[in-house]
Amino acid sequence: MRSFTADELRKAWKQFYIDRGHVDCGAVSLVSDGSTGVMFNVAGMQPLMPYLLGKKHPMGTRLCNVQGCVRTNDIDSVGDKSHGTFFEMMGSWSLGDYFKKERCQWSYELLTELFGFDADHLAATVFAGDENAPRDEEGAKYRIESGFKPENIFYLPAEDNWWGLEYGPCGPDSEMFYVKDIPDCGPDCGPGCHCGKYTEIGNDVFMQYEKHHDGSLTPLSQKNVDTGWGLERILAFLNGVDDVYKIDLHAPVISYIEKESGIKYEADEKTTRSMRILADHTRTAVMLIGDVAKLLPSNTGAGYILRRLIRRAVRHARTLGLNKDQILGVATIYIDEYSDSYEHLKNNKKFVLTELEREIVRFESTLENGMKEFKKILDQTSSEGKKEIAGKDAFFLYDTFGFPVELTVELAEEEGFTVDEEGFKASMEEQKQKARDNQNFAANLESGVSAFDQLSDDVTSEFVGYTSTSCDGKIVAISDGAALCDELSKGAKGTIITDKTPFYGTMGGQVGDIGVIETSDGAKFEVTETVHVAGGRTAHVGQVIEGSFKNGSQVKLLVDVENRAKTCRNHSATHLLQKALQEVLGDHVEQAGSYQDPDKTRFDFSHHQAMTAEEIRKVEDLVNAKIAEALPVVTEEMTMEEAKKTGAMALFGEKYGDVVRVVKMGDFSIELCGGTHVSNTSHVGIFKIVSESGVAAGVRRIEALTGSNARNYYIGVENNLDEAAKALKTNPADITTQIKKLQEELKALRSENESLKSKEAQAALGDVTDQVEEINGVKILATSVKGVDMNGLRDLGDQMKGKIGEGVVVLISEADGKVNLVTMATDEAISKGAHAGNLIKAIAPKVGGGGGGRPNMAQAGGKNPAGIADAIAEAKKVLAEQIG
Repeated sequence: MRSFTADELRKAWKQFYIDRGHVDCGAVSLVSDGSTGVMFNVAGMQPLMPYLLGKKHPMGTRLCNVQGCVRTNDIDSVGDKSHGTFFEMMGSWSLGDYFKKERCQWSYELLTELFGFDADHLAATVFAGDENAPRDEEGAKYRIESGFKPENIFYLPAEDNWWGLEYGPCGPDSEMFYVKDIPDCGPDCGPGCHCGKYTEIGNDVFMQYEKHHDGSLTPLSQKNVDTGWGLERILAFLNGVDDVYKIDLHAPVISYIEKESGIKYEADEKTTRSMRILADHTRTAVMLIGDVAKLLPSNTGAGYILRRLIRRAVRHARTLGLNKDQILGVATIYIDEYSDSYEHLKNNKKFVLTELEREIVRFESTLENGMKEFKKILDQTSSEGKKEIAGKDAFFLYDTFGFPVELTVELAEEEGFTVDEEGFKASMEEQKQKARDNQNFAANLESGVSAFDQLSDDVTSEFVGYTSTSCDGKIVAISDGAALCDELSKGAKGTIITDKTPFYGTMGGQVGDIGVIETSDGAKFEVTETVHVAGGRTAHVGQVIEGSFKNGSQVKLLVDVENRAKTCRNHSATHLLQKALQEVLGDHVEQAGSYQDPDKTRFDFSHHQAMTAEEIRKVEDLVNAKIAEALPVVTEEMTMEEAKKTGAMALFGEKYGDVVRVVKMGDFSIELCGGTHVSNTSHVGIFKIVSESGVAAGVRRIEALTGSNARNYYIGVENNLDEAAKALKTNPADITTQIKKLQEELKALRSENESLKSKEAQAALGDVTDQVEEINGVKILATSVKGVDMNGLRDLGDQMKGKIGEGVVVLISEADGKVNLVTMATDEAISKGAHAGNLIKAIAPKVGGGGGGRPNMAQAGGKNPAGIADAIAEAKKVLAEQIG
């Protein structure tokens, strides 16, 4: 056998198939678009599913690549020698081109010519057949013809030799094995037993069927072949190791962990498992954050899985004695290792490390307390004679300390306990229901848009609004808000669909148009909203103002031009804004949501911290500079491949058709967009950012104004400035000077006031020498004074402490119906056992409050002045207990 590095193996795999007429189709995001029912791309064939079902692939019928994948279904197995959550799948495909004969021949050549296997040590399995599909005799025949020995062909059932996802393309597969020179373990020894004689090294899937959502199988319109080989597993095998964590992709990290922890790999089963989990989960986190999707930790979906992986890695790092910086050291090694193969990692290195650090810090801040609480829960559960942690307790750990329930389950299993996961779900649902009960929901549209689902496919609606704001059309469907109808009369609310329309329906963050629909005899329908309904049709929602509207009538559709123009200005400004943010903040900035209406534009984007005032100014200046440059706004339709070549920005997760719309604003901004825009950036007028805020972890939001809205904003600011100047009895130009003058005067008055209050407090307290008592050799002054705030009480305490020399001071004051408490202890008193913080904790409840502090000084607040005398008495009692 020939040995390889990971990089050599990737290149050799692709070249082998390129030499046989295949095209490298490249890799896609690790995060699935959701079309196959899973959160991540779990197999190399998954992104190709539409083409396996018959759609024509733009790069041909023979494809190959190396695709990163993420699987977490067997996460509990990670920590052994072979499992991982991230792996690379080396794949090749025939999309209705060659089938079993060529596939079997090339697999044999791959094994013997490229990898150097001896034919005598090769075996293969084929599908044995069942009630759903017949025995794969054809697969066995071509395995033998390619060079496999007949006695080394084994028939196995569907659980071993049938491949498919939850639904979609599927079919029999044929696995290839290396056979060791050791005796059979018994009469049934063969591929699939665990004696170690047979090691799986590759798999060919013959996709002949499509599995539907109801579980039924039908033949595919084209027969496909999917070949998938796990890079890490075959790399380990070819290099003669039985542990994937010893291959060149992991070895530098394992060595680093050994050095930083002082623990040798394989010295102990538990620490070795933690090393592997730390390595694997950190690598997967790096790949997901650095992916084109720029996935971030969250409490839902794929982001939740990422959060769970990071937090699991942190916990296992702690068992090895490693901290945040050392976890980031592991991450850095992986980023550097994969940078040549995954270009997004190289470009996003800083972003990856920053977001990873944020999540580690977020979890570490609660992990220690969470572990203490977990131990308490465990001890309590055990003391009650139970071996199952209650669901409400697991939810408490999740809600308070950020423990994913899976982490609690894992921790419990290590101690021989289980977790009531159903009880956890019930507690989670109870919280969600409370949130729903407290939430204000907007009323649903009374448009009856669902009624249009029953229209036949030949009822269509053509959008002509890119080039026109008015057109003639024919009504093809009407709804009265509940069902389809033939007519809407004066005063009636409803929805109208026409065969042509210039009205833009709400989509892609841009709100729909408003306007009117008219007939030649004077009927008028006011359009208050435009939406998309079933069949890609555009529906006009509104009310009949005059006359009536009948199905089949000819009408004229008129968009509110000024309203459209304002929306266009905001939408075009958003494109300029996104590009400006990338130039000022970095390439990591990507759209996370947007909304444009006639009043404003709102743009959500990925960024890990609040923007500074200087950054906001730079972005605003850059957008206004591009507006002033009067850049032409040009729209072109092209294929997705052509769009990618232009460098057009696309929104991750958005579904795009074969033909896309590319909006160019000079050479500054190029984006895929289906919205309406100005024809020249100068038409935006001016651009003003009015707010920047955080909306989620790693997501910021900017709200901005354009055109007349921005001008009105400035007019409002100017009016407020004039009003402020009048109130300050000055002119707008001198407001700053006047404010500084008033601040200085206020500071002087406050200082004078504090001095007077201090003198008043001292006077109110009077001579305290006769109030000082001695308890076990320690002086204590415990007394009350009227109307002193907390600052004054602290000052007074310092003065009293100086008067009594060594000892303890307890001062309590009622001010504005509330109670302020201060306790102080000198060094000598502390040495004898006095503790101001513990003292105030004990006496504060007497006045209905709480607080704490250091041994030498503490303070608290309360709301029950009636308890002041009791608190003073309690202070003397507690001090006596402290000093014994």
